[in-house]
Amino acid sequence: MDKTNDNIKLNNEFEETFSVFDKVIEENHPELCIEEIGIVDSVGEGTAYVRGLPDVMVDEILRFPGGKLGTAFNLELDRIAVILLDHSEDIDAGDEVRRTGRILDVPVGDGLLGRIVDSLGRPRDNAGPIAFDTRFPVERDATAIMDRSPVTVPLQTGIQVIDALIPIGRGQRELILGDRQTGKTAIAIDTIINQKDKDVLCVYCAIGKEVSSVAKVVDDLREFGVLDKTVIVMATGEDPPGLKYIAPYAATSIAEYFMENGHDALVIYDDLTRHAWAYRELSLLLRRPPAREAYPGDIFYIHSRLLERATHLRDNLGGGSMTSLPIIETHAQNMSAYIPTNLISITDGQIYLSPQLFHEGILPAVDVGKSVSRVGGKTQLPAYRMVAGDLRLSYSQFEELETFARFGTRLDDETRRTLERGRRVREVLKQPQFGPITVPEQIGVFLAVTEGLFDEIAIGQMEKAKKSVRAAVHARSGEIANKILHGEKLSDDDRASIIEVAREALIWADKIDAND
Repeated sequence: MDKTNDNIKLNNEFEETFSVFDKVIEENHPELCIEEIGIVDSVGEGTAYVRGLPDVMVDEILRFPGGKLGTAFNLELDRIAVILLDHSEDIDAGDEVRRTGRILDVPVGDGLLGRIVDSLGRPRDNAGPIAFDTRFPVERDATAIMDRSPVTVPLQTGIQVIDALIPIGRGQRELILGDRQTGKTAIAIDTIINQKDKDVLCVYCAIGKEVSSVAKVVDDLREFGVLDKTVIVMATGEDPPGLKYIAPYAATSIAEYFMENGHDALVIYDDLTRHAWAYRELSLLLRRPPAREAYPGDIFYIHSRLLERATHLRDNLGGGSMTSLPIIETHAQNMSAYIPTNLISITDGQIYLSPQLFHEGILPAVDVGKSVSRVGGKTQLPAYRMVAGDLRLSYSQFEELETFARFGTRLDDETRRTLERGRRVREVLKQPQFGPITVPEQIGVFLAVTEGLFDEIAIGQMEKAKKSVRAAVHARSGEIANKILHGEKLSDDDRASIIEVAREALIWADKIDAND
């Protein structure tokens, strides 16, 4: 009897088990999955050749053993040239390679603000996973011409010489170039800092720089309270050349998300010289035919398709904008070298930093004569137009006459006055790093110098005089300052009022000095 009961119990358990299996089979419909698996043919420094992936797409992400990634670059008849996006130490010939079906992309969204990521959007700041809204391909078509609006709104940098004489508009591409250690990155960082209280989101892309240099930039942005509205995309000198190559495209996709959501974005590429080096390295490793200076023939195209994505969208598309500030390094002040001339022809102007001015202590070392903005003048606030012409004329005449004055020839009174005025204009345009100046204060100082209020002040006292004028304009010109910031044209009475405020500030400063 006991044996019969045991058999019945066992049969019931079998029936329950098979019923569960039947239910699982009914609810699930397994399908045959075909997966392409390639084999590593050879591995080099930053590149690999793979066989056996007949349907792979250009720029598709491929997965190597250990989770390492690469992207298909050259599709040849019998094999694929792959750019590695991770270090190649653990990848060997014969390893399996799997397709992902994803084109090279990067996470985008407001969750990236304040974060430091690499070219693939992977976190580099030890602050946990990245929160993102969607993913954008790193390579995207530039905005169609009919979807673009004119550049009409200024992007204030807080740097006097740029805002007054080489203005930048939102949606413009302005090149920053100069020899090594002349202050190119400093201008870019000051521009980001000046957006603290403005509706501009920033993306800083570091290409091939040392980790310590990127860390300093991050510390500066954190100190001045703008890191939370900035995305840092970094591909350091220790990273594979593949990450350096895609870094600016990834940064542009992140900025495009902000632009397409109605924001004004600023993206800085620091610097495209190293980007060109990385692309040349990859091209030579993959045996692409070299051209001038061993660069591949499409070196112009990789930068033009990148910078052409900067624009100002029409209002029906949100009205957002993306401003690009690419940085490149010149050698021995040679602006006519291959990469500089390429980028000068692509961009809407350039800011040239002179090593001679830098060594003379004239900072920022912007050479006004070799710098130009082909768009920004149309976006400049009317108050700047009121003073910029006289300012540029005084400075240009001074630079021309200064060379002849060095020969010790006798100078007439008019020439001597021009030289003295020019020296004070140069002193006015000097500005320390991390010291952005508001627009009304800039206008007040410029009016003071063009009206000759600084002519009797010694060069050594100019810094103190500038601060006095700025403080007075800030304290006593509230209504006029609002008109300036709102883009209203100043009347003759407004101009006279600012000049009178500046004159009284200088008189008061002289009385204080006399009492001391």
